Amino acid sequence: MYGMLLESVHYFVQKEYGEDVWLEVLKVSQCKYTVFNTHQVYPDHIMADLARALESITTESYIDIMNFFGKCFVRYFSNYGYDKTIKDIGRTFTEFLESVDNIHSQFTLSYPKMKSPSMYLTEVDEKGCVLVYRSIRQGFTHYLMGQLHEIANHLFNLELQTEVLDSQFSDVNGKKIVIVTFRLNFDNEQYMKMKTEKAAHLETTPLSPFSCDLLLRLFPFGILFNPTMAITGCGEKIIEVAGKGGKEKLLLKPITKYFRLRRPKGISFTWKNTFYLKSVMFEVELLRGELMKTNLLECPEEKKSTEEATIEIEGKSISPYSLRRESQPGLKNILLKGQMQYLKDINAIIFLCSPVINDINELPDLGLYLNDLNQHGLSKEMVLAGWHHNSKLELMFDKAEQRATELENSHALLDTWKRRGDDLLYSMIPKSVADRLRSGSSPLSTCETFDNVTIMFCELVGFNSSTVEDAMELVSTMNAVFSCFDYLMDKFDVYKVETVGQIYMAVSGAPEKSETHASNICDVSLNMVEHVDQLQIPSGTKVGVRIGIHSGPAVAGVVGIKLPRYCFFGDTVNTASRMQSTSTPGMVHISATTKSLLPDGKYRFDERGSVKLKGKGDMETYWLFENIL
Repeated sequence: MYGMLLESVHYFVQKEYGEDVWLEVLKVSQCKYTVFNTHQVYPDHIMADLARALESITTESYIDIMNFFGKCFVRYFSNYGYDKTIKDIGRTFTEFLESVDNIHSQFTLSYPKMKSPSMYLTEVDEKGCVLVYRSIRQGFTHYLMGQLHEIANHLFNLELQTEVLDSQFSDVNGKKIVIVTFRLNFDNEQYMKMKTEKAAHLETTPLSPFSCDLLLRLFPFGILFNPTMAITGCGEKIIEVAGKGGKEKLLLKPITKYFRLRRPKGISFTWKNTFYLKSVMFEVELLRGELMKTNLLECPEEKKSTEEATIEIEGKSISPYSLRRESQPGLKNILLKGQMQYLKDINAIIFLCSPVINDINELPDLGLYLNDLNQHGLSKEMVLAGWHHNSKLELMFDKAEQRATELENSHALLDTWKRRGDDLLYSMIPKSVADRLRSGSSPLSTCETFDNVTIMFCELVGFNSSTVEDAMELVSTMNAVFSCFDYLMDKFDVYKVETVGQIYMAVSGAPEKSETHASNICDVSLNMVEHVDQLQIPSGTKVGVRIGIHSGPAVAGVVGIKLPRYCFFGDTVNTASRMQSTSTPGMVHISATTKSLLPDGKYRFDERGSVKLKGKGDMETYWLFENIL
C-alpha cells in the first residue's frame, strides 16, 4: 500500500492519543518505519500490525480501530483536495459508489503501483443499496466500512448503516480474492427520483430503432457478446486487426480466447461482472498472439511444416515462432479502454471503446493509423497533443521511488553501523554506563563507589617468548584462551574489566550490583582452570593459569578520551593483584575476606596459612576447590 494510507494513521493516532502512544504503537508493532512517504509503497501487513498494537495499548477492539483508521484516511486525503474529486463525481452517494472504480483508475497516474479494490452495486432502492467489494487484500473489511461512513457523513451529509451480508474467498487467475457483500442503509430517495425521471424522459421521446451494424461502425473497435460470452459482433477495425478471414475467426468464439481483462483488477471476465460493472471503465487487451495461433492452425497447406507456416500482416509473411511481443512492428497487443453497455433488446453487452495510445510513435507498433481512431470524440486530438503520454511523469515517480528505496537502504545501513558501533562501545564500557554517557552525562558522573565487590586477576603461565616465533605463538594462544574466558564471563554474570599482557582482570558486583558477587567470581575461576586444562591449543603448548581473588570496596569510572576504559581503583584491586602474583599455576588463591562471603557447603578450602603480600604484610589465605560431595 502507498504511504499516504499510513501517513493518515500516523497523523490521527498522534492527534487522538498523543505522541507517547504513537511511539509505543511503533515499538509494540516492531515497525521499522518512524515516518511514511506519500508515494512510497509499504507492505500491507503494517496497517494490521499497527491496529493490533493500538488494541493492546488501549481498551478499544481491533474492529473499532480498523474502522477508525478508515475514517482517518478520508479525513486525511481531504488535505490533498481529493474530497473535491469525490464531490464532483456525482450528485448522490449512490453515484459515487457506482464510480469508485473509475476514481481508482484515474488515480493510477499519480499512484501507478496502486492495487485498488473493485466495487459494484447489485441492488438499489430508496433505502440504500447492496455493495459487492472485491480485493486481493484480506482483513480490510472494517477499514472500508470506516471510509464509507466518513464519506457518507462528511461529504454527502448522510447517516449510513452498514451490514455484512456475506464474506467469502475466490481464486482468480491464481490469486486469492476476498469478496464481501454489504447492505448499505441510507436515504437514497434523491437517486431513485433522478432515475425515475430519466426513465420517464426516455419513454416520452421514443426513437426509431437502428441496426447494431451502425453502432459498430460508429465504434470501430467495439465488441458485442452474449450471455455465454460468445462474440456476436465486432467493429471493422477489430476485424482488420484479426487478419484474413477475421470476421469468421472471431464471431461466435469465446471473447476470453482473444481478449484479456486488464481492469478492473481482481475480477474474472464473466457476464455477471461486466453486467454489474457497466458504470465502470474497463480495459481489455486484444491478444495478437492468439490471433496468430489461429492463423497458423487454419493454414490451408497441410503439408507445410510448423516452422515454415507464416502469417501475413500488412502484406508481409512472418513466422510466428520468430516473433516476440512488441519485437516487430504491427504485432503489439492493443489495449482497449471503454464502457460496457447492456442492450436489453437483444440481451447482449457491447464494449464501447477506443485503443489506448501513449503517443503517435506507438501507432506503427500497434499496426494502426491515426485515421483508424474514432471520428467522434477526442481520440485523435489526444494522441496528437500527447495527452495520454505520461512516461515523463512515470519516470519522475520511478525516480522518487528509487530515492525512497535508497533512503530506506541508507537507514538500514545506518542501523547496521550503529549496532556495530554499540557493540564496540559496549565491549569497552558497560552498557549501563555507556547509555548514560550517550544521554549527555559527563564522564565524571560515571564515577561510582561500590561498598563490596569481588575482583579476580588471572595470569597465563608456561610461555617462553624469547623469539619472534614464540611471541606469535603466545599471541595465538592468548587469543584462544581469552576468547574462552570471555564466553564464561557472560555465563556467570561477571564483567571483564581488561587484559594487560598475560593478565586477565574481571569483577562481579559492579557496575551491576549483585549479592552473589563472591560466588560468581569463584564459580567462573574454577571453570577457567577446568577449561584451560581441556582447551586444545593449536600449537600444542601446555599452558596454565594462576588466579587470585579478593573482596572489598572499590571505585569505578570511565577514564580517558581516546580509547576510554572503565577502570577500577582502590586497595581491593591491589590486594587481588597480590593474591594472583603469590598464587601457583592451576590454583585459585582467595583471601579470608572472600571466603567469609561464600555460602557454606558449596566449596572446599585448603588453608594455605599466612602469606606475606607486598604492601599488605601477612594475610591468611586459602586455596579454593569445588565441593564434589
